[in-house]
Amino acid sequence: MDNQEQVQAIQVIAINPKVRSGRPFIIGTSVTVTDVAMAKNYHNQDADGIADWYGLTLPQVYGALAYYYEHKAQLDQSMRAQIKQAENFKEKRIGNGNSLLP
Repeated sequence: MDNQEQVQAIQVIAINPKVRSGRPFIIGTSVTVTDVAMAKNYHNQDADGIADWYGLTLPQVYGALAYYYEHKAQLDQSMRAQIKQAENFKEKRIGNGNSLLP
């Protein structure tokens, strides 16, 4: 029996400048890492709830959360900018009534 470690990786995140403005997303979907992080951090969703909401598998959700925590400072800044933009749109009544913002 070989005692050498074999590193395993779950690769579910991609970055493509042509998809979601270059934001990290879950492969095979248009769901971004920040979508998942916002569902967890701002909407208090657990992994099962996030998976159900976005039609994802639990490995996809946990992969996105792992990526988020590895790049937290950068992605938190991106989320703050997204929230500010959404608040500005809401203030100007741009968009629809299905906002996730209160």
